[in-house]
Amino acid sequence: MQSRDRLRTLLRVYDDPRHLDVPRDFDAEATVRRFARLIEALEGRFGPSCRTSFFQDASVHGAVRVPAEATGHGKALWVELSNFGRFVTAGTGDAWDAPGAATDLPAEYVTWLDAVCAAAGCTFVPLDLLLEPYDGPSPTWADEDEALARAREAAGEPADDDEEDDENRTPVWADRYFQWV
Repeated sequence: MQSRDRLRTLLRVYDDPRHLDVPRDFDAEATVRRFARLIEALEGRFGPSCRTSFFQDASVHGAVRVPAEATGHGKALWVELSNFGRFVTAGTGDAWDAPGAATDLPAEYVTWLDAVCAAAGCTFVPLDLLLEPYDGPSPTWADEDEALARAREAAGEPADDDEEDDENRTPVWADRYFQWV
């Protein structure tokens, strides 16, 4: 696996605020091939119970979900491929922001997935690194929320306290590379 400092550098290199969902030089066919290789490896290890999904208007290309019954350690797994930098991350539970998603992934699985990623031409990025606060140049949902609040205030509209505010957190690198835009 690449060093954490090298991975942080790569996250910054691919962060272009003019291209939020795909990089300027995005190769859709190559991305589809890489994702197919990941699916093949995951199905080879965990069987046909793996479920895939694809994203639109997102910086994430696709996800593979493995049910807990198939993993051998009692927790569901997921793997996601970003449209940027050939980044791949993985975790347990339902999503990258679920409790324990970054800490409950068995080390043996991480080693195996890192090798799978290398063979598929991808770069495995540990989820705990992607959960570090985002400090890049691209706008995030937090910037949009702040702009909306200012616009409401300027229009004399009251703050909508009834809205469910699950975005009461600092944006993280996973928001940049594994999220809808």
